[in-house]
Amino acid sequence: MNFIDMLVFGIYPYIVSVVFFLGCLIRYDKDQYTWKTGSSQMLSNKHFRVASNLFHIGIIGIFFGHFGGLVIPYEVWHMLGITLQAKQLIAMGAGGFFGVLCFIGLTYLVYRRLFNPRIRASSTRMDTAIVLVIYLQLILGMFSIFISSGHMDGQEMKNLMTWSKYLLTFRPEEAITFISDVHWIYRAHVFWGITLFLLFPFSRLVHIWSVPIEYLTRQYQIVRQK
Repeated sequence: MNFIDMLVFGIYPYIVSVVFFLGCLIRYDKDQYTWKTGSSQMLSNKHFRVASNLFHIGIIGIFFGHFGGLVIPYEVWHMLGITLQAKQLIAMGAGGFFGVLCFIGLTYLVYRRLFNPRIRASSTRMDTAIVLVIYLQLILGMFSIFISSGHMDGQEMKNLMTWSKYLLTFRPEEAITFISDVHWIYRAHVFWGITLFLLFPFSRLVHIWSVPIEYLTRQYQIVRQK
């Protein structure tokens, strides 16, 4: 057993999980004033809205794609009649589509964050760090699609699914045996994905918890003229 693999892919995810949940709870309890997006839209030009929409549509699609790919057991996909090869094709197609949307939007947002003097002046170090980490993670994910096209048997994907399954059932020693030999691009992608959750409680990303889901079910407000 490789100690580095055990540390990074067997122990680190649990440490990050504790920091993620406790950090979010403590921040919400102690520092609610910072629980916001800190929008800089008023400082932006007309291109910001397009880029922001592309980024958000892309990142939401990517998130749910990864959730379905890593968390939903392979047996469920098999029961639905979806083979490993078909699942990999779906992941590559959907990931590529949403990845391109996200990349276009995020490229503009990164440029704006780094080179617009007004935006840079209103940004914290964490604002800049988090957008760069997301950008790096996105690039790794896009490159992984090209790597996946070289082996369409779905085995690498199954290994990552099994790694996730064993982690979620608290069997890290078994989990790392399934990720130790996958291509380095997947390992880097997994590492930076986990690291995003580590940074989450200390960044503006906490505004995700405040998504107004209740708007979808609440009654219409009736406004009458006097």
